[in-house]
Amino acid sequence: MPPRDNGHEEPVIRDNRKIDPETGQVRDSAPADGQEGAEQAPAPAAGGNGELEAQLAERTADLQRLQAEYVNYRRRVERDRAAVREQAVAGALTELLPVLDDIGRARDHGELTGGFAKVAESLESALTKLGLSSFGQKGEPFDPTVHEALMHSYSPDVSEPTAVEVLQPGYRMGDRVLRPARVAVAEPEDAPAASDDDEN
Repeated sequence: MPPRDNGHEEPVIRDNRKIDPETGQVRDSAPADGQEGAEQAPAPAAGGNGELEAQLAERTADLQRLQAEYVNYRRRVERDRAAVREQAVAGALTELLPVLDDIGRARDHGELTGGFAKVAESLESALTKLGLSSFGQKGEPFDPTVHEALMHSYSPDVSEPTAVEVLQPGYRMGDRVLRPARVAVAEPEDAPAASDDDEN
């Protein structure tokens, strides 16, 4: 019995694959079965490999830039964290300096005895572990960056401005000066005479 004509065309199946499954070769983009109005896939552009390599290089450069920015960000965060920690420790140590002054005065007057002496030693040891160190010695050259002169005199026993008395020790944390050493400074006796000669 002949097939009935119900007004519908039989379905047409077209193989639009770019690669021929039998030969493995790239098919040209000409329409199959005389299909002239069908959309054609664009043919690979000449130098397509060069374009892909350029895109790959661009993406690689983007990734390298992002990685460098991330590394810089991490370093910045770690540096800021260390700076905040150092500032916090320095603030706490600065508040404890009057306590250390009291301990030093008690030690000088022989009042640092018994249990109080052990507490004082424990406190000083803990502060040393945090990086606190004292400075300022009698007889060292006067340095205005670490010394604060509270008294001034002239002496034949010195050849340069010298700290002849330490009135209050200085403290530093690492390279950071928390408090300058407060000292009495003596200069050579011939300094005023030399300055008078210079004026004449």
